[in-house]
Amino acid sequence: MTTTSSAPARARRTSTRTLAQQESRSGLALIFPTVVIIFVVVIVPVLWTIMLAFQHIRLLNIRTAGIFSSYTLNNVKDVLSSPDFRQSLTNTLVYTIGGTVASIGLGLVAALSVRAPFRGRTMVRGIMLLPYVAPVVAVTFVWQIMLNPQFGIANEVGVNVLGWDHAIPFLSEETGQLSLFGWQLSVPTALITVIAFEAWRYFPFAFLFILARIQAMPRELEEAARVDGATPTQRFAYLIWPQLRPVIAMLAVLRFIWTFNKFDDVYLLTGGGAGTEVVSVRVYQLLTAQADVGGAAAQATVLAVILVICLTGYFIFFGRNQGMGESE
Repeated sequence: MTTTSSAPARARRTSTRTLAQQESRSGLALIFPTVVIIFVVVIVPVLWTIMLAFQHIRLLNIRTAGIFSSYTLNNVKDVLSSPDFRQSLTNTLVYTIGGTVASIGLGLVAALSVRAPFRGRTMVRGIMLLPYVAPVVAVTFVWQIMLNPQFGIANEVGVNVLGWDHAIPFLSEETGQLSLFGWQLSVPTALITVIAFEAWRYFPFAFLFILARIQAMPRELEEAARVDGATPTQRFAYLIWPQLRPVIAMLAVLRFIWTFNKFDDVYLLTGGGAGTEVVSVRVYQLLTAQADVGGAAAQATVLAVILVICLTGYFIFFGRNQGMGESE
């Protein structure tokens, strides 16, 4: 009896293992094309770039590059010792931090301004998305015309209405003088302009996320705070802001990564001139103008390492703050 009863149990276990193995094989077969695509499109180019970064390769001899070619640290040394690279890295950090903070700040203000119902709110929300969905070539051309020192509307209004002494070449002036309370301050005109463009173009991205989180908040809490006499500032500081912090933290990470690697906006606006040369533009110029493939790859690799270090520090700091907040 024992032998007879154990045979069906073994058959069921064998059938279960066979079914699990079939499901496992099916799952592997389904994800295999994705793994191959990721390997070919992402991993292989990254490894190829790192390999080129340690070889003396130019466009004329790029066909000689290979896994078993001679390697050198000269490209990395040249990048780290170059004053131009340090200046472009400084420009990149200023541009990234300024553009990230400004775009998220504008998105927050825009989301708070349309959270309450009013006539035409849907249309206003749709209009706010236009900078983000419009083609980058079109909007950069519009900004170039608008900021032109000869016939741009910005200088026309500034000189004739606001009383400026002269037209300002926003996209070609590296340093301008600003009079503030009798003090003459030097400001990076072109760099501030591209940061303003970054904030204007990408604030709708932050606007969508922040508005979605605001709309999901329970209205009863804010109504109760209003009844208890809380001011709008207090309601924002103690009710709205704590619920928005995780969303804004996520937006800060995404915008920092994307802005740090940004190329097209800066290149189309200024071409990297007038003190706006960020590292991505410098990589492009090394590759195209100087045909230095190894130097461009080394600079791109250093840029990626710096970005990883910045993000690691951010996650450590943010994780520690989150842990302290949860313990409280």
